[in-house]
Amino acid sequence: MKKSHAWPGAGLTAVALSSLLVACGGGEDGPQAVEIQFAAVAAEQPIACNSTVRLGRDNVEATLKDLRFYISNAALLRADGSEVPITLAGNDNWNLTVGQDRVTLIDLENATGACPSATGTAATQAVLKGRVPAGSYTGVRMTLGVPFALNHSLWSDPASAKPPLDIQAMSWSWQGGRKFAKIEITQPAGASPAWSAPTFNFHLGSTGCQGNPVTGTQVSHCNAPNRMDFTLPAFDPATQKVGVDLRALLAAADITVNAGGALGCMSGGTDPECQLLFDAIGVDWKSDGSGTGLPVNGGAGQVLFRAISK
Repeated sequence: MKKSHAWPGAGLTAVALSSLLVACGGGEDGPQAVEIQFAAVAAEQPIACNSTVRLGRDNVEATLKDLRFYISNAALLRADGSEVPITLAGNDNWNLTVGQDRVTLIDLENATGACPSATGTAATQAVLKGRVPAGSYTGVRMTLGVPFALNHSLWSDPASAKPPLDIQAMSWSWQGGRKFAKIEITQPAGASPAWSAPTFNFHLGSTGCQGNPVTGTQVSHCNAPNRMDFTLPAFDPATQKVGVDLRALLAAADITVNAGGALGCMSGGTDPECQLLFDAIGVDWKSDGSGTGLPVNGGAGQVLFRAISK
């Protein structure tokens, strides 16, 4: 059965920081509140589960089917480039802190329209909340993915998979692990001509992992971690939010066909659709399996996430 997360207070919230990321609350010396909002877009157009937008190489009509991802170890940036980790609030259905590792699930689907209720949730989460020491900050840095120490556990084992790592739809089907990002689009009703492959998936996760928690063997390492780093060096949450731009992600892909392997790209080492998408997220991937799965130039060339106006 799928894990259902239906609880109050999970909708969009306003960001409460002032210019240069100087947060409200806590006084000049106390901790400052941080709230960073995410929004799904196709270029400048907001999108949701019932949206029909134009995407892909051929600019065809498409409908959002799923959009969830894990953000880890978020930090604010000072003017000198130093990082200050965002301390998350207490563990709950969206956030988990274990030691130095911090994970937040961002969920921009609501199980309506083309987003299936069988695998989705009505509850949404579009904001990362936490605290930082008093001070002025100029930007933000994050990782798309789950830290290795928290990633490889059975989603159904409450002893080792605490929320939000206990969601079946976000579990990786081999070597335990998680889908760091679950982005799916589908052909809209009555699409003409009909797509030859009606759904295009982008499931990002670690591959080439040694070990398997299903059989009781701890995962020792993964040949391709596939965690994506990104930095927004000039970001003001008082006036901006993080746009998740599916048009930019899919700009070079023919989303209507399957050229081989899984439908779309599920991070497989030889899947022909993966090269274009990994280029878009700034992670080293090669069709011969020799890619490192590490960010290229710190993720500087990624186009999935960008600052947009509120």
